[in-house]
Amino acid sequence: MINSVFGEHEIDWTVSVTQKYGDATDYARQAVADGFDIVAAYGGDGTQHEVANGILGSDSLLGVLPGGTGNGFANEMGTPNKLQPALELLCTSENVRKVDVVQVGEGYFVQRLYVGIEPEEQTSREDKDKYGTFAYAINSYHQMRDSKQINFRITIDGELIEQSAMKVYVINAPMTGTGISVTGDLSSPEDGLVDVFVLDYKDLNTLAGAADRMLHFDTRRAKDLLWRGKEISIDVDPDQPVWTDGEYIGRTPVTMKVVPGALPVVVP
Repeated sequence: MINSVFGEHEIDWTVSVTQKYGDATDYARQAVADGFDIVAAYGGDGTQHEVANGILGSDSLLGVLPGGTGNGFANEMGTPNKLQPALELLCTSENVRKVDVVQVGEGYFVQRLYVGIEPEEQTSREDKDKYGTFAYAINSYHQMRDSKQINFRITIDGELIEQSAMKVYVINAPMTGTGISVTGDLSSPEDGLVDVFVLDYKDLNTLAGAADRMLHFDTRRAKDLLWRGKEISIDVDPDQPVWTDGEYIGRTPVTMKVVPGALPVVVP
């Protein structure tokens, strides 16, 4: 299919196949060095995350070919959810969105960072293959049952917030693979800010606020436990695991900052 579409549009192309985490970033960097105009990945949000890290700071554009379980970033960009029209888009569109990324150490994330889920608690590849996007709901139920409250120290643009919760989320691009935005219409990947909220399965206010945001309800509780900023740090004792775009990157403390408009993406 790739050869057919690109051949029809007389596109010169090559392909590399990933075998492990990090391959997509390495291949993307090599593609940039070789002078390719667009680097596109067929995969899910984790794969798009890797390619983004490989092309940032270059003149190459990111192309999104949805091939994962969720494909939240593809939804965010309005990319067709089938391969053939997504390929056609890369050949014909002249539109580019410059979206924000968030720097964490020497790496970057595109969609979201979250703290408080141990690697063994994450949704497994086996469950994704078996249940599709429903696997995330099953896993959330188990987390809800087993999670414990933790005292988080969150600093947003110099202001300290101390909050007891089970998880902390930092949102840059809010769309999920189901087409639901985790912060409704309150977040944008092009506003130079991230949105921070907590979830505590023993505190109904945090759950109700999250539900109101996802349902686009303009309520006070939707905004009460939602903070916005450009520079964020999260610390907690004992330390907790940190994930960016579904990939485990280490443990707290963690500090991050928004880099506005740094990632150019081919869009409809």
